[in-house]
Amino acid sequence: MTLGERAEEAGAGALDWLLHTALPTPDGGLSWPTRPSEPEFNPVLYSGTSGIVLALLEGQRQFGADRYGQAALRGARSVATAVEQGWEYSSLAFGLAGLAVALHAVHQRLGDPAAGRAARRALGLLRARFDGTRWEPGFELLKGNAGIALAALAAGDTELAVLAVEPYLRTAEPTGHGVQWQPKLGADARLHHLSHGTLGVVHALATVGGAAGRADLVELALAGAADVVARDEAGPAGFLVPHSDPQDQPERIERYSYGWCHGPAGDAQVFRGLHALLGDPAWAALAERCWHTVTRSGLPARLRPGFWDNSGRCCGTAGVLALACDRIVEHGDRPEFADTLVADLLDRATIDGDGVRWSNTEHRRTPSLLEPTTGWAMGNAGIARELLRYARTVADGAPGYAVDWPDHPAARRPTPRAVMDP
Repeated sequence: MTLGERAEEAGAGALDWLLHTALPTPDGGLSWPTRPSEPEFNPVLYSGTSGIVLALLEGQRQFGADRYGQAALRGARSVATAVEQGWEYSSLAFGLAGLAVALHAVHQRLGDPAAGRAARRALGLLRARFDGTRWEPGFELLKGNAGIALAALAAGDTELAVLAVEPYLRTAEPTGHGVQWQPKLGADARLHHLSHGTLGVVHALATVGGAAGRADLVELALAGAADVVARDEAGPAGFLVPHSDPQDQPERIERYSYGWCHGPAGDAQVFRGLHALLGDPAWAALAERCWHTVTRSGLPARLRPGFWDNSGRCCGTAGVLALACDRIVEHGDRPEFADTLVADLLDRATIDGDGVRWSNTEHRRTPSLLEPTTGWAMGNAGIARELLRYARTVADGAPGYAVDWPDHPAARRPTPRAVMDP
């Protein structure tokens, strides 16, 4: 069996474990807890049902299996109920914006009109909750305006997306090289990367600005990117920017990371997006420098306690695999590093009659092995999605996903150059 076939098999097993851990809801739907040992209703994109619904749609595309499509429909039903009950949070990761993304995707892929209506209801509630500047104390991608903007754009509401990013025009803080933003109310540290920092805002500004024809938003995005680029400490070949300045929670957060959330694997996604929007090769060069640093960091090996102790999409190996597959599609990279990442994921999987799952570690706890989780960020949904995408990519060069994540620029095969007759 090839590595791609093993990855596909593990992805199917991971989805089957999710079906095994699903909880029926009174409305006839399905919901997933973050951890099976804590069976609480969790509809969110980051760690709960909405993110799992998107993984199930990936399985339905990959295998054409009714059980995945039907589970996605039932998951969407419980997510719709959360919308109708006025889910209290608003963000992409934990709130209505993420719920809208999942519901819109079910409507688009499976033709479910109820999911479409619930997605529109979620967007309407978001618009009503906006105070003119923000929704919640968070003001970045996972918990604030940037993620809500990207979710609205993904769900077809460009007007709401623009509304969400316009406050960045008046809240930007000038720096010596560009601008930055306070990531949440009361924060002293300024974070720099995709999940909670400047580059997450940059990605939203550029993406929404490009879609809406707003040059002012794109210009501000470039100023934010300039600030982060000026902080690089690994040039000229590599790219590595600290987590934050002043360092946020230095007693528990390391100064440098390499994953999607706070490191060059995520930085490269922003630079890919800027290159696709603007065509400037300087952004492609920055993405290349990020990849140089990632592939020479030592991951996925766990070199010391606390280094690379996560297999998940947000902070771990699966998030780097997403970029590796993007590069196979866009640059024709050989898959050796992607293969290494997949082999590591397969080696760390627990496989039994319930399916396939992964445990992360926390070196400061005893025992350090954590309970497997279900969701996109740290658990099965995110890992399964990337394993299935890898299997397609190495099999036939298929570029993308069943549903694109709002903050992940879609990979595009290079356009062949026309051959002129002599």
